Amino acid sequence: MTNLKQLLNKQSFIELGARERAKSFLDAGSFRELLDPFARMMSPWLAKQNIVPQADDGVVVIKGTIQQHPVVIISIEGIFQGGSLGEVGGAKIAGALELAIEDNLNGIPTTAILLLETGGVRLQEANLGLAAIAEIQSAIVELRQYQPVIGVIAGSVGCFGGMSIAAGLCSYLIMTQEGRLGLNGPQVIEQEAGVQEYDAKDRSFIWSITGGAQRFASGLVDFYVEDDRQLIQQQIMQCISQGKPPVHRSSNAVFYLSKLQQIDTTTQILPTEVQALYQGKGA
Repeated sequence: MTNLKQLLNKQSFIELGARERAKSFLDAGSFRELLDPFARMMSPWLAKQNIVPQADDGVVVIKGTIQQHPVVIISIEGIFQGGSLGEVGGAKIAGALELAIEDNLNGIPTTAILLLETGGVRLQEANLGLAAIAEIQSAIVELRQYQPVIGVIAGSVGCFGGMSIAAGLCSYLIMTQEGRLGLNGPQVIEQEAGVQEYDAKDRSFIWSITGGAQRFASGLVDFYVEDDRQLIQQQIMQCISQGKPPVHRSSNAVFYLSKLQQIDTTTQILPTEVQALYQGKGA
């Protein structure tokens, strides 16, 4: 009976849009969106390339509270341009993080939560996107001195490119089985290295390398949860209550470099070998 009740109450997080994902975590009545679609802050570059822009440029920024704790939730819409970031969307994220920094300096302990569904830099705005992601990364590093920065990678778009580096800078990372995390996407690797090296159509292989279960078993993310909104919310609340980690993963470069030096790059390493190499330590 309990399992049936849990199943009936389960709500898929992945099936929600970016705005609904962010709103679903917040205390009732605390929702306030910054630069919503009515502000018409859209990319000025896409229309020039015959691409229909989106009124919020695919980035939703919402302030509110979770169990009375101040948060800013930044949610990327994966179905718009593959969640890619350009000038406007990137500036919204960087600006939101900088506002959270100001909050903390003013005695308001605001935590940032990044809902990452992104392929990285938008190719149509390459240099502008790169500059914005650099600002995002800088802001994460500054903000995590005050409050934990929490990243959630839940959907099949995953988190790649420059934003995967931003994810690596987060205090805590939460992933689902459907999520993926990697520097380069499968299509990019196949294009540059060949299908023999990385077959972008081999879904089981791809998820065995970059999927949530593998990343968690390798100690490269902190928590592995089901695609359930309530479970993800509970994990976020746990991260908030834990506060800042003693050591951020990105500050432990010596550990990871020592492991990478042990890899024989002449052969394809197996997922189980990656897990054994890291053993989840030092994360």
